[in-house]
Amino acid sequence: MLFFVIEDYRGCDRKEIYRRFRESGRLKPDELIVHHSWIAGDMSRCFLLVETDDVTILQRWAIEWNDLVEFEIVPVATNKDMVTALAGHL
Repeated sequence: MLFFVIEDYRGCDRKEIYRRFRESGRLKPDELIVHHSWIAGDMSRCFLLVETDDVTILQRWAIEWNDLVEFEIVPVATNKDMVTALAGHL
């Protein structure tokens, strides 16, 4: 499954976030695939497209950061997959 993850740094200690990232990396389980990531121009948020077949893996990763970052996690599908899924219903 694909997920769009928004890491919100507003109201958080950004220096501590980047310090932890520099020292420990992304802290994600190996089973969580990060396809792409983008950072907002004002460095207030990070946007990631990730993939995992087990949502608990995504939750374990978020727990590593939830003391510093607020997460929004949205399940998503590609346009191609959605068209295929809806083909018999249109």
